[in-house]
Amino acid sequence: MPSRTVSGPVVVNPVMDADLKLAQLKEQNHEMQVELDQFRSQIEARAPQASDTTSLKFGFGILGVGVAGVFLYSMINKLVSERRSRHAMNAGLLNDAELARVPTRAGEPVMIKGGGTYGVKFDPNKVLNKYETYGRTTEKLQAGEEERKKIAAEEEAKRNAAKYKKEELKRKMERMSSIPDEKPVGRVKDFMYKQGVQDILDKLDYDLIGLQVVKQRIRDMASLLIIDKMRLKLGFETAVPSLHMTFTGNPGTGKTTVALRMGQILQRMGYCRSGHVVLATRDDLVGQYVGHTGPKTKEMIKKAMGGILFIDEAYYLYNAANPKDYGVESVEILLTVMEKNRDDLIVVFAGYKDKMDAFYSYTPGLQSRVGNDIDFPDYDEAEMLEIAKVMCRDTGYTMEAGAEEAFKYYISKRKLMPFFSNARTVRNAVDLSKMKSANRIYTKHMRAEDDGMVDVNELTILKAEDIPDPDELDPNGINA
Repeated sequence: MPSRTVSGPVVVNPVMDADLKLAQLKEQNHEMQVELDQFRSQIEARAPQASDTTSLKFGFGILGVGVAGVFLYSMINKLVSERRSRHAMNAGLLNDAELARVPTRAGEPVMIKGGGTYGVKFDPNKVLNKYETYGRTTEKLQAGEEERKKIAAEEEAKRNAAKYKKEELKRKMERMSSIPDEKPVGRVKDFMYKQGVQDILDKLDYDLIGLQVVKQRIRDMASLLIIDKMRLKLGFETAVPSLHMTFTGNPGTGKTTVALRMGQILQRMGYCRSGHVVLATRDDLVGQYVGHTGPKTKEMIKKAMGGILFIDEAYYLYNAANPKDYGVESVEILLTVMEKNRDDLIVVFAGYKDKMDAFYSYTPGLQSRVGNDIDFPDYDEAEMLEIAKVMCRDTGYTMEAGAEEAFKYYISKRKLMPFFSNARTVRNAVDLSKMKSANRIYTKHMRAEDDGMVDVNELTILKAEDIPDPDELDPNGINA
């Protein structure tokens, strides 16, 4: 019969091994018994006159050898029985009652089905059972089955979502094709007034002097949002445009005021919940030690949710020259929120144009998420005079003709000095004019020859002498 080669480790059957050893021991015991019988016959033949004491000793010796043989035989029988039980247990052939009778030994390897050993040190007080042998395999099979079901459920959900989207798109196309081209949707003015957008635009014209380019850009954005609302009414596919903005310009050009108006417009049109504006700088967003920046930035974002986060002097957020600058963490958080929460938060970055360009060059991912760049130009002298007149109007003052000319002269000189900041400088000049007017009225009516009576015109009119004299200003513009 040809031999057959078996690959893998050679596994010795413990039962066959024990039977072989038992047969050998039995044969040796038989040989010893035969030798003892021969030796006893020789002794009896040679010394029949031996005393009874010698025979007794010899008999006890023979008895001891017999007892040793029986003990050895019982131990071998026990070993064989134990090996057979364990082999049957590992093969899964025993029931729970039989398993409970299988002895265990600490540190003894257990034979497993198919050969090999599983070298686990068992608790000597714990009875082995068949579930311990296959426990890990069963757990892995169960985990694999659960993972398979999970993947199948996800694939089914994706197929259903794609199917639903396709059916929804088909229904929209059918609905759109059924709408007559001449079907009236509504008047643009109705949408403007109904949403209150026109009122805010009118107020923007009333409050802000000049900035025609800025106002036109805001009207363009409002028009896009209005038309988007009209399309949505018909069921057309719409998407919220990117409303994150960059405001560039010198101080005092109206960036914060425009941000406040934009918040009101977007809130009226439903593109943000509250429309409030939260002002922030680097100090509000970036910490001074490790682990401080993240919580500060998230806290400001939480306050601005539903409105506008206005970051003034945004170029200070990140210093590319300092590799240990903590501002990079704040920028990364803003990037994530601007993308994931663009339906509920609008971020406006403001600052000088050249510095903002440099800031965006360090963070290109940030610039790509800002879709609206609005540049605020400086006011000219005529516009700043109008701004001063608006400020006076809001507080119940008017300028006489001489005061207007004096104010234009003051602004022309002040623009050449440091720290000029457009509308803010105008506001400071108006405040100084009011102070000088109050001092003039007080000094005049405190004289002994004056009756002290003050009329309404004196309290509401600013004269030329009330306007600050530019020749009296500090050359550095500190007190102007």
